[in-house]
Amino acid sequence: MEKIILLSEGEDVNKLQEHLNSIKGNELTSLITQTAVKGKSIGDLLRAILRGSSFAERECVKRQLLVYKHCIQLCESGDLKLEVVSEIIGLLMLETQQLPATSLAELASLYVDNIKEGNLANGKSLELFPTILTALATKETVTYGKGQLSGEEYKKQLINSLCSSRWDPRSVIHLTAMFRDVPVTVDELQFIVEKILRMMFKLDLQEIPPLVYQLLLLSAKGCKKNVLEGILSYFNEQDKQQKEEQKNSGSMDLEVTSIPHDQLRHIEGTVIIHIVFAIKLDQDLGRELVKTLKGDVTKVLYPFNIALVLSVARIHRFQEQIIDFLKSAIIKSFKDVQLKQGSKFIQELVLESFSISEAILETVKNSVFGWDHVTQGLVELGFILMDSFGPKPGPFGKSESGHSILKTPTQQACALGAKILLETFRVHEPIRTEILEQVLNRVITKATSPVTHFIDLFSDIVVSAPMILLDSSSKVIEAFDQLSYLPISTVQSLLKAVQPLLKVSMSLRDSLILVLRKAMFSSQLDARKSAVAGFLLLLKNFKVLGSLASSQASQSVPSSQIQVDIHSRYNASANEAFCLEILGSLRRCLCQQADVRLMLYEGFYDVLRKNSQLANSIIQTVLSQLRRYYEPEQDLLPPIKLEGCIVAQGDQILLHEPLAHLLSCAVHCLLWQKEHSCLVRDRGDEDEEDDEEDDAGLHEELEAILESLTRRMIKSELEDFELDKSADFSMSSGVGVKNNIYAVLVMGVYEVLIEYNFRCSNYSKNNFEDVIRLFNCYHKLTEILKEKLGKSKTSNKSPRSLLSFGFVSTLLKALFRDNTQSREESLSVLRSNNDFMRYAVGVALQKIQQLEESGQVDGPECQNLEKCFKDLCKLTRVLLWRYSAVPSTVEEIGKKDKGKTISILCLEALLRSFSTVQSRYSNKMDQFLCTIGPSETEEGGKDLNATEKTAFYIRQFQRSLVNQLNGGEDDFNSKEAQLLVNILTLLSRQLEPSSSQFVQMLSWTIKITKECSLEDPLLCKGLLSLMFSLHVLYKSPVSVLREFAQNIHSQLGDIDQDVEVEKQFDFGIVNLKTAAPTATLLVLAQVGRILDEVDWLISKQKEQLSQRKTVTEDAMETQMQPDATEKAICLQLGTLLTVLHELVQTALPPGSCVDTLLREISKLYTILTSLVKYYIHIYTYQLGHFPSRFEKLVKLSGSHLTPQCYNFITYVQSDSLTGGGEKKKKKKKDEATSSVSAKMLRETRAIPNLIFSIEQYEKFLIHLSKKSKVNLMQYMKLSTSRDFRINAATLEAALQEQEGVENDMQQNRMSEETEESQEPKKKRRKK
Repeated sequence: MEKIILLSEGEDVNKLQEHLNSIKGNELTSLITQTAVKGKSIGDLLRAILRGSSFAERECVKRQLLVYKHCIQLCESGDLKLEVVSEIIGLLMLETQQLPATSLAELASLYVDNIKEGNLANGKSLELFPTILTALATKETVTYGKGQLSGEEYKKQLINSLCSSRWDPRSVIHLTAMFRDVPVTVDELQFIVEKILRMMFKLDLQEIPPLVYQLLLLSAKGCKKNVLEGILSYFNEQDKQQKEEQKNSGSMDLEVTSIPHDQLRHIEGTVIIHIVFAIKLDQDLGRELVKTLKGDVTKVLYPFNIALVLSVARIHRFQEQIIDFLKSAIIKSFKDVQLKQGSKFIQELVLESFSISEAILETVKNSVFGWDHVTQGLVELGFILMDSFGPKPGPFGKSESGHSILKTPTQQACALGAKILLETFRVHEPIRTEILEQVLNRVITKATSPVTHFIDLFSDIVVSAPMILLDSSSKVIEAFDQLSYLPISTVQSLLKAVQPLLKVSMSLRDSLILVLRKAMFSSQLDARKSAVAGFLLLLKNFKVLGSLASSQASQSVPSSQIQVDIHSRYNASANEAFCLEILGSLRRCLCQQADVRLMLYEGFYDVLRKNSQLANSIIQTVLSQLRRYYEPEQDLLPPIKLEGCIVAQGDQILLHEPLAHLLSCAVHCLLWQKEHSCLVRDRGDEDEEDDEEDDAGLHEELEAILESLTRRMIKSELEDFELDKSADFSMSSGVGVKNNIYAVLVMGVYEVLIEYNFRCSNYSKNNFEDVIRLFNCYHKLTEILKEKLGKSKTSNKSPRSLLSFGFVSTLLKALFRDNTQSREESLSVLRSNNDFMRYAVGVALQKIQQLEESGQVDGPECQNLEKCFKDLCKLTRVLLWRYSAVPSTVEEIGKKDKGKTISILCLEALLRSFSTVQSRYSNKMDQFLCTIGPSETEEGGKDLNATEKTAFYIRQFQRSLVNQLNGGEDDFNSKEAQLLVNILTLLSRQLEPSSSQFVQMLSWTIKITKECSLEDPLLCKGLLSLMFSLHVLYKSPVSVLREFAQNIHSQLGDIDQDVEVEKQFDFGIVNLKTAAPTATLLVLAQVGRILDEVDWLISKQKEQLSQRKTVTEDAMETQMQPDATEKAICLQLGTLLTVLHELVQTALPPGSCVDTLLREISKLYTILTSLVKYYIHIYTYQLGHFPSRFEKLVKLSGSHLTPQCYNFITYVQSDSLTGGGEKKKKKKKDEATSSVSAKMLRETRAIPNLIFSIEQYEKFLIHLSKKSKVNLMQYMKLSTSRDFRINAATLEAALQEQEGVENDMQQNRMSEETEESQEPKKKRRKK
């Protein structure tokens, strides 16, 4: 070795060459091996050998090739140190360009063979391969077999051979890194990338991150889309397999070894980091990622893809477009689900369903495995969804109602945002403070927008993780400081949400009390109301020892994970002192505005019920306040001092004391205390009994006051209150405002006394007579108010009743269903008064309506949703029995009675009840249906499931509707029939579309519409809407729409008066009075809905085209066959064409029917154009051909619709512009009608839009004809409507008229000329 190195250092290379020639090949390789293993002078030795072999002689070339081959083998052996390998490869790379083409070709073939055989698993020598290929590509000719190729062509052959062969999985990463340095064309690169992506599925999971890293580096050359799609599809497939394994984990089949869940998530997290880093360096890669996902929205419905785009969203350049894309993808996903749920037609065609909610929430769960780069994106996405799709402010500052049976896509997106934030808060500790801060900031700062969704989220966080939230209690304390500036509704919701924390955190409670005390003396009314709300909440939740348990008070404590005994922290005396101190603060409110007092009176009862030891203090407070307005002199009338209940501020008269609510509070507290005393006596608690004796004096005084009020209010005349018929009730004068306030207070007092006397009556006849006397006074005053306010322009809406919801249900049960013999005589006193019966049902209707609109009712336990639900069930049960037992036709209405019958009021209340349960208690609908029905001992009270129960009630209301429809005109009540249809519509939503009961309901509805001839447009609209809503869930209603269109055409006649339309009476509900606009607009609405579904299907088909482009040739034949979706699209459009063919020939009245028809026809042509473009796309990429059904559809559009459209346009324009100008007697009326029609015609763009849609359709038909070599335009008639049109018949008539006029003028002229020529002759004769 020393001699070789020594000779190489000299100038005489020939001696070195001679010496090398004298050494045999095996000796030379042994020398190289020994030197390389020692790691010393290997570079000098190789440099010397290559210098002595640099001649073109055969021996030198042979020795060079030998050295290269041996060094490659030596590097792959693994016996050398890494630095030695690097030195050898580096030296060989420098000398590669000197090698002849044959040697390069042989070395390249050696590499390819080694790769095929799997001999390059080490991969250390692969660094030399790119240099060899590069040098080979520069050679002009390379011997290949018996022929010769250029170096570039030979390189292509090698790459093709290499990528077509089988690779050892261990060498994939090295080969990927090697190809980065190989100059390749785009096609070659695509071939290489596809090979590597196929090999990904054969690699171990640990090898995926380095392979992805090399792939991303390789993508700098191109094929970014292929690389990204391959990576995404790999991990999506892994997630899919793991999900399937989890589903089948219960089975005994354990042949497939699953990848550990945590290992896969860690690998995914590493890959995401690699991709994000690559995008930061190469923004084109990021743009390609966004473009790839936007091209197929379904690709984003995978947890890995969502995690990736959320990580990329942290890059500022891509943040906005990725978040916008995710928002649109989420809302589109929810809309697609809603569309599918509402149409049987779509359900049969689109079987697969993706849940984007599940995918995103799965991403949140997966982010636990170190995906810190994803959490920030999740939080941002959650808040953006809640901000963008949360409830919006409605008119007059009211928020939109978020309570509906089926949540809208926007509401679902908002709920998804809340779930994302809640789950992220649970699993990620570092981000909790930020989430909590942002939630509270939005609650505090968004004063003009609804924040209920953020408060609900905050409440969920408190309930699910209260102890965790205490770590961030400083943020909650900061929010407390802003309570005085928030709306009262927000304050109440926020305090209710934070309530569980107050029980375990003294600092939170003390901070809240401090804030509330400050707010109590605020100059702002809302701040003082907030203080009252806060103090009442504290009183309800910090119980004094000895209070009734929640179960005894019929109140369920809000669900919480906190189980803390408050008395372990505070002793009994301290807790009682704390509550009495708060009561002392609340007493200050009794001298404030009426709104503050009202809140206090409404809250006292709930405090008393939950904290019974405060009863004495509360009743004493209420009684002392009541004494101010009670007249103690028993002989004086009236017994109440109304003057102190109002206050004058400048020119305004305002309510100062809500006396009726004060009295209501006193009554309910007294009645509850009586029930409580009974419980105490039953328990035998001596201490409690002693307390009761102390309270007896208060109770007796209050009872005496109430009895005196009852007696003296009955004796009082309206003149005693200055409220007789001559009183002024106009709201424009101060006296009128005062009288209105007085009237409302007096009516409220009467109602409170009615409830008190009924509940204390023990069904005594004398007490019930007092109830009727009180009601008569109340009724007399309401009649005066109705009469006075009815004449004025002010609202005639009656004030809210002060009867409690629970009492109303008890009262109606006594009136309608109490059959106890001993009570018969006393109840007859109430039942004999028809006005009182109607009043009771009217109050029930008012309460149910209030519950539906606001979620709570006025009165005690107003916020106890469970209690409200139970009362609603009782009430509905009674109303249902009353309506079923007493038909409306049996009721007799006096001549003076212009109000609704009790049956109609019951039916309205039933409609509201069903609607309320569906919107507010949708999860309790089954319980509701089982509760309101007959018991097992009654008829129909068998043990039925929810669907059967629903069908049972449906049959009841169906019988009632049939009786209405079959009765005579005198017995028919349109209002009752409409209410029955609305109830049937609500109940039908509870039926499963697959059930036999649903099919029976649909068949019955179709039968009614066919057999009944109704001339009531509103009832017709209700029945048809019900039928279509059912039909669309059973099957597509296109065939029914065609029959309806034929019936409408038959009833209204043809646009050509000379054409006689064949009479059809398939549906009796369609007649001259209901055909237009009612039936026509409903049919067109269904046409529009079906067109939207078809448009959605075509869009789905277009999305699948991208997948069909990459299909293999073997599968091309199956793809060329038209699928079921295309067939269904053509059938639907064909049937809709026939529907519109009928309607476009119908003599529709001008107005909404014509405008809607023109819009729907334009939409049809737009969708036909979209379908034509779809087939153009198929022919462009040679993915198939259109079916024969499509050709028939085009033919049908050309023969049955387009010509009739132009005739209809002519009819509309001529009818609008020239209609009615013939008769001179109606000239003014006709001119007015004509001018209005002309104005409508000028303002509408329906006709130009329709013509444009037709022309666009024909334009793309021409393109498709050229692509498909099928003349589709042979079925289309040349368009005749554009900017002007020549009607041949009209032109001929005008020409004949003009010719007649000219003939008349010519005859007149000839006669005049004759007369002129004759006159001079006569004159000459006279001369």
